[in-house]
Amino acid sequence: MHPLSIAPALLALAAYLPRAAAHGYLASITIDGTTYKGNVPAGNTDPSPIRQVDTNSPVKGADNPFLNCGQNAQLASQVANANPGSKIDFLWSDIGSNWPHNTGPVMTYMAKCDGTCDKYNSTDAQWFKVDQLGMKPDGSTWYQQDIMNGQPVSVTLSNDIAPGQYLIRHEIIALHLAVSPGGAEFYPSCTQVNIGGSQSGQPNQTVTFPGGYTDTEAGILVPDVFNPGLVYSFPGPAMSNLAAIADTATGQGQAPSSAADSPAPASTSAKGQSATSTSAAATGYPTSSPSNSSPSKQCNLKKRAAGSATKRDVASRPKHLSRIMRDLIHHS
Repeated sequence: MHPLSIAPALLALAAYLPRAAAHGYLASITIDGTTYKGNVPAGNTDPSPIRQVDTNSPVKGADNPFLNCGQNAQLASQVANANPGSKIDFLWSDIGSNWPHNTGPVMTYMAKCDGTCDKYNSTDAQWFKVDQLGMKPDGSTWYQQDIMNGQPVSVTLSNDIAPGQYLIRHEIIALHLAVSPGGAEFYPSCTQVNIGGSQSGQPNQTVTFPGGYTDTEAGILVPDVFNPGLVYSFPGPAMSNLAAIADTATGQGQAPSSAADSPAPASTSAKGQSATSTSAAATGYPTSSPSNSSPSKQCNLKKRAAGSATKRDVASRPKHLSRIMRDLIHHS
């Protein structure tokens, strides 16, 4: 391969290296306009529906037990109220700065709690996928870039989801080191919500975490992640029949903030309505009291039509990076 052919990938890697040691966590969620702050990893534990992790470092390995809700995630004291069709904004940050990564997908899962979520051990939770975001229509920029820019990701709950208490597992996967098995960085988070209403929708398929991914499947192992023209394959299960309304129509997901205006190709990204752009700083405790033990719900992304979802959006990939390039990334 001619040296010039790997120049774009080398430039992408060089731009990334200064941020290689930076990580992050879910700083806040906003449900229908009410904001709940998350606790800083290993910091003070204030009332919140977001389960606190003990480090902002990633979970490594698809069989890691912390893939469930994050690094040593602890039960949260609050259960936030939501309803079918509720809009939820997820705001990520590093400690004192914006989210540091811009390469890889953002996915959202839900699982019904057995009892109240503030006492529920999620080890055996049955997760169904309700949203996914990959690359933008330009084929070179990930929606994760908007999170780095300080914008939240918006998810709108299904109008059909049954009432009850649920965990929402909102996850970023950073792929800058995913050129070899075990290189992907997982950042799962879990938020406790109580969904109201009187609907009866149940998920058509579920997975467990760990168990939902492997280290070598497409979308987790991505040897050509920096290659121009990459078409990305989402890992994990197909979109649930309870995916957000927009996703049901298109097989896509919901984009952060200003990224949501133009339609994305169904094979590579998930996109729908956007959240209002904000800084990475979380914006305070809720103005209305959340539930501490009673159940509620809904999600805003573009989803596959029920009954027509495929296992995943299949990627067709260009040439792999050279062996030299893979070694450079692996040892960064």
